Amino acid sequence: MEAYYATLQFIWFTAFVVLLTGYAVLDGFDLGVGMLHLFSKKDVERRTMINSIGPIWDGNAVWLVTSGGALFAGFPAVYATVLSAFYLPVMLLLSGLIFRAVAIEFRSKQPMPWWRWFWDIMFSLASLMISFIFGLLIGNLIRGIPLDAEGEFIGDFALLLNPYAFLIGGVVISLFLMHGVIYAVMKTENELHDRMREWVNPAIILFIIFYATSTMATLIYMPHMSETIKERPAFFLVAIVNIFAIANIPREITLGRDFRAFLSSCVNIICLLALFGIGIYPNVVRAINDPQDLSLTIYNSSSSMETLQILLLIACIGLPLVISYTTVVYWIFRGKVKLDSTSY
Repeated sequence: MEAYYATLQFIWFTAFVVLLTGYAVLDGFDLGVGMLHLFSKKDVERRTMINSIGPIWDGNAVWLVTSGGALFAGFPAVYATVLSAFYLPVMLLLSGLIFRAVAIEFRSKQPMPWWRWFWDIMFSLASLMISFIFGLLIGNLIRGIPLDAEGEFIGDFALLLNPYAFLIGGVVISLFLMHGVIYAVMKTENELHDRMREWVNPAIILFIIFYATSTMATLIYMPHMSETIKERPAFFLVAIVNIFAIANIPREITLGRDFRAFLSSCVNIICLLALFGIGIYPNVVRAINDPQDLSLTIYNSSSSMETLQILLLIACIGLPLVISYTTVVYWIFRGKVKLDSTSY
């Protein structure tokens, strides 16, 4: 029975990481397009950028909400600690999501240039803020936060603003920027398409710089992240696949196979989140002051076995529906963006 319970806890932890990965893959290019938005020179180009994500951005954000719900249901103690420790960053993240949605909807309501420029700036700043805070949260989960014997956060907001978390924030910004520009290349045409294609390599170089720096910093200052890979070398294949996926992006772009380049970018994100999950396991929130005794793991912070069984049943029903809906929407709105009277 204990082995069965442990299996359920592992499955639900994996489900949480999968949902987080789904959000990063799908909303990542939305945020990348948002950060690139102000670099479009003409209003028609900015409209094209917004309409490239217009039919899908709200559905993509659902994955973040679902991952939060999975954390609340599967690991309530972790949810309570994380939301307390990261209260201000989470509120800023939610504000960014709200402002991004408002900017997309409000921009086209008035024709005045100042009106559209204001919402363009809000759209880009919100996308940048969401990306950075997402990285800040990931960075602090990797590094760890101080906890007491009850698993409650005993630090302050200043502790979250550490160099490693800022570095991971930069990694996520550069990652989503690269992901977004590849998506823009796939969805645009003519002059805007050519300009986006020129930005792919600089975006890749920026990401590689942040990725290499963060990898060295993690190996030197966060050695616990590599312990599982040392114990089970098979997981090192994830890192190898990740390197090949990154290297394949410029190759596919050069050959004009934009969709394959986008798939390689998706594989890159999947591998990065997989390495994150492998590295922190079995911890969900690492206690930096006493990792062995005070950390919140999947075993000491999960819901009861009965609750996890019910949640697994719900997930088995709901997740295929979400994947089916996402697939249908992407299929319907495939191809290049065409502006018409119903466009933003």
